[in-house]
Amino acid sequence: MSETIMQVKHITKKFPVSGNKFLMACDDINLTIKSGQTVGIVGESGCGKSTLVKTILNMHAPTSGEVIFHEKDITKLKGEAKRQNCRNIQMVFQDPTAAFDPKMKIADIICEPLLNFNLIKKSQIKQKARELLELVELPADLVDRYPNNMSGGQRQRVAIARALALEPEIIVCDEATSALDVSVQAKIIELLVRLQREKNITYIFICHDLALVSLFSHRIAVMYLGNIVEKIDGDKLQQAQHPYTQALLRSIFYVDEEKNKNIETLTGEIPSPLDLPIGCPFQNRCKYCKDICKQTKPQLEEVSSNHFVACHLV
Repeated sequence: MSETIMQVKHITKKFPVSGNKFLMACDDINLTIKSGQTVGIVGESGCGKSTLVKTILNMHAPTSGEVIFHEKDITKLKGEAKRQNCRNIQMVFQDPTAAFDPKMKIADIICEPLLNFNLIKKSQIKQKARELLELVELPADLVDRYPNNMSGGQRQRVAIARALALEPEIIVCDEATSALDVSVQAKIIELLVRLQREKNITYIFICHDLALVSLFSHRIAVMYLGNIVEKIDGDKLQQAQHPYTQALLRSIFYVDEEKNKNIETLTGEIPSPLDLPIGCPFQNRCKYCKDICKQTKPQLEEVSSNHFVACHLV
């Protein structure tokens, strides 16, 4: 059984705005992340997914809560200790084109983290870059190219190679496949799964595509308006019980007509995070909403083995 590598405990993140108000981005988030597994975090744009991972990465300081990694709260790290912790947790961004310096060659892009930590000499850059390119199934002779001379799929593989350079224990993928063609997405996912199997890497995979995440995630956390409303094993997703998760499942489009019989789309507007409703955050879009849903916010409770749902109906 996999051991726990990270625990996210009661993470809350509020951003101050004008008028002495606060924008609630993450509200009391709890996650347990196991070594060598993938945790998928799913939800619509603006639900707080990226803010959560940036807080985990210590790019944002949490308003409250802690992130325990190797028995330390890494949200409290400062200076050199914070910098050294970056070796353990790396990130693959949604748009590698924006993440790369267009004037840098691929070899320099990939090996920049190694140079920053004095792990290689400048004379070793090309050889190390070739090794990392081969690891992500790219030709070694791409070392002298520039990012703009590569396809989107190739650039994303370069981003993965750079994340692997420091041999991190955890890699965070923030919408890492959303800008790619479907066929390229599949190849990137296959690559990530192979690397996980070979190197025991732990992934935190942020995505709005529930169908994609369910293909390879060991655990899935569904977020809505800064809250986790359901946590479930990836292979049990069809047993989801929260109305929001069920609505996401019903909105998935399949080529097979039989599977599309009950396809539905969510209606209604997401409430503003500046003016959250009392009670359940999903109340105005839920067809099962009752009086208690408008009065009391539901808490995550275990409804079956390792399956947690925040819903009064459940």
